[in-house]
Parts: sequence; structure tokens; C-alpha cells
Amino acid sequence: MKSGDLRSRSASAAKTGTAPRPSAAKARPARHEGESAFGRGYDDGLESAQRRAERPTPSRSPATARTERASDSPRGDSGAGKAPSRRAKPPLTKPPSAKSSPAKSSPAKSPSAKSSPAAAPVSQKQKQKAAATETLATGVQTLVVTPDEADMRVDRFLVARFPQLAFTHIQRIVRKGELRIDGKRAKPNERLASGQSVRIPPLKLEERRAPVRAAGRDQEDAEFLKSITLYEDSDVMVLNKPMGLAVQGGSGTTRHVDGLLEALRDADGQKPRLVHRLDKDTAGCLVIAKTRLAAATLAKTFRSRSARKIYWALVAGVPRVKQGRISTYLAKEEALDGDARMRVARHGDDGASHAVTYYALVDTMAQKLAWLSLKPVTGRTHQLRAHTAHIGHPIVGDPKYFDIENWELPGGIQKKLHLLARRIVIPHPRTGKPIDVTAPLPPHMQQTWNLLGFDTSLYDPIVEAPEE
Repeated sequence: MKSGDLRSRSASAAKTGTAPRPSAAKARPARHEGESAFGRGYDDGLESAQRRAERPTPSRSPATARTERASDSPRGDSGAGKAPSRRAKPPLTKPPSAKSSPAKSSPAKSPSAKSSPAAAPVSQKQKQKAAATETLATGVQTLVVTPDEADMRVDRFLVARFPQLAFTHIQRIVRKGELRIDGKRAKPNERLASGQSVRIPPLKLEERRAPVRAAGRDQEDAEFLKSITLYEDSDVMVLNKPMGLAVQGGSGTTRHVDGLLEALRDADGQKPRLVHRLDKDTAGCLVIAKTRLAAATLAKTFRSRSARKIYWALVAGVPRVKQGRISTYLAKEEALDGDARMRVARHGDDGASHAVTYYALVDTMAQKLAWLSLKPVTGRTHQLRAHTAHIGHPIVGDPKYFDIENWELPGGIQKKLHLLARRIVIPHPRTGKPIDVTAPLPPHMQQTWNLLGFDTSLYDPIVEAPEE
């Protein structure tokens, strides 16, 4: 057909109204803003554009509408009846009625968009609640070591956190390997570091119950502790422990310092803590920590041998060397009656620990008795009693280490251990300034000193002894 005939036929069709209808792509209704467009014949499992246009438009927030508009690009015709490429979405043409679109003209406020800043703390509380619920359901707890608890032994850490729990149960938990530190099995003497996670297995509730104590008994115990207090501030107490009073409980021991400290619990349930020990029959200075910070710092002080301790003792015989140093290895041995004692061992023996003690002669009585001043560098069990016996001058009244045959106790002297923790000097756990405390002679030693004519004001030469 010629081009002239084609032009004339189109003109006549326009006059008579028989012009061809526009393509389906141009006749489709305008899409809502933000909708993705697919050409006809492209089946992707989604609703057709027309059905989606007829569906009611959900309320959207202005922020959502702007986000959707930004994701759409202008639509360009790629030819009527042609499906768009599967890899690239066909661009959209902004419809003329977009300004009057319900999504823009009457946007519904989204409650989530307005309340999103306040959702974070609520979410954190929900996490904490969920963790607490899990703890209650399983009984497993995870504790984080605070800076004040750093360098504490793991068993002492549990005693501080769970004061109502029996110490024997704590030792059993550690011994069985049920306690984990940062996921690893804990050892009984392991030291903790700040920030470590300690996993606690389910604890027996019946053992966590606080012991029922009468108010009158608490008052009596508190008054007794006050009567033997040599020094006290908000962090530290130094007690004058009497001879015969045990520091901790044991088989057949019901009254001891650790039990008496129950009367001094504060409003938070925390009680003062022991940081070192004295033998049951040794009298004198006993340091007590009143806070966790003091307990951790003082424990480090004693472990690093920064505490300066002086003991007085009455021994049998007179040492030929007036001042000396005793250096041995000590190991524990079990007696037939079950009562442990220390023996001098060799280097490398099982359980042997090095022990060093300096001694100085202060006064004598007829070459039969001697007043010794002792400065232990190390802090082994029964160190002074074993060392004085090792040099042939055991302490008078010692039931374990006094082994001189046919030796008679002078008249008027009581058969009690004549050993006193006379003086202690430690740096204050908070200020670092020295705390210097001196304990008086216990009654049985004061009686002996008076009988022998010893003068407690004499110069103590042990002060000049080395510190290491």
C-alpha cells in the first residue's frame, strides 16, 4: 500500500470515529505511588497491577512513603505489549494523581515510628527478665567478678557472694568441678580477675538459709568483739584474739571468731571477713576486713609478705646464738589421732613449703627459760612452733611440738601455749598509710612475765631483723 493511501485512510477514519483504540498499556489505570509494575504476560506469582490498584491502600507513615518513593525510578515505555526484562524492573512513571494519593494526602501516623526511641530500654529489661527467668528455671547463675573482688580465691568469692551457704557445700562444688570460670573448670585455690565470668551451679536452698540467731546472742557477741577490739575504722578491725578461741569452725568447734562476726552483719547481709589466721592457742593481733575492698587488698598484702608481724614466745632453754635465721621446708603430716602437725622436710618432698623465721633473744631466766622475739617472713601453718622446736627450744606449753624429755615446768607457770602475736604493721587498704597495732600479754603470759621478772618495756631487737 502506498504511503499516500495510508495517510488518507487514517484521516477518513478520524472523521468517522473509527480510529484504532489505544494500546492496553496506555489504557491501564494509574498505579499507586510506590507499587512495583510488571508488564502483562509476566507471571511471577504476584497479583496483577490492576488488582493491587483496586485493593484498599494501607495506611503508611510519611517516612515509609518517602522511602518507597525513593526506591522507585521513573517509568519509560519499552513498547506496547512487551514484557520487561526479568533482571531489571521496568521504571515507573509518576502518575498525575500522585499528589492526591490517599497515602500522601491523609497519611496515617505509625505508632512504631513514634515510639521507636523508647523501645531500647524496654528491650533491655525484657532481656534481663528473660535471663532471670532462665536462672530461676535452671538454678544456674553467671556472676561477673567486680574490681573489689579481684585476686580473691574462688572459694572465698563464693563465701562473700553467698554468706548463708555452708562453706563445706562451697568446697564440694569446687572439688567436683561444677564451678566454671570463663568456661573452664575452676580449682579450689584459683585466684579471680576482674571481669571474669563465674558460672554457679544450682545451689541447695536449704543450705542457703541464714541461721536463726537470737537477738540477745547477737548483742552479746557484738559486745564481746567490741571488748577485744584494738583498732577499728570503716574498713579494718584488729582484734586481740584470746588464747583458746578458734578463728574458724571445725570438728567439735562451735564458738569461733568467724561465727562471732555474724553479729556484725550490715543491712546488705555482708559480714566482716577473715584475711589471715592464728592458731587456736595463739593469742594476739588478728586482722579483720570489714569491706570487700579491704578483704581483697589485705589478702594481697599478706600474700605478698608486706605485712610486718612480731611474735613473743617463752621457750625452753637459751639459744647460744642470740640472733639468728631459721630456714627449712615444712610439710604436713597426719598424726594417729587425726590431728595434723608440721614436720621439717627436704626440698622437693611432697607438700613441702619453704619457711623462714628470724629470732632475737630479749631476756633469759637462769639458762632455763628464754624470752624470744620472732619475725616470720613466710606464713606457714605452725611455722613458729615447728621452727623453735627444730632449733631445740620448743615453746613452753605447746602440746604438739614440745618434746624435751624429763623437763619440768617451773612452779607458778601455767601449762598453756606461751605464744603471742605481739605486733602487726600493715598498709591501710584504702589510704596506704601504715596501721601499727600492739597486743598486750594474755593473762597466763602476764603471770609468767611477772614471775620471771621480765620487763615488757625492754628494747625489742627483732625490729632490726631483715624483712626477707
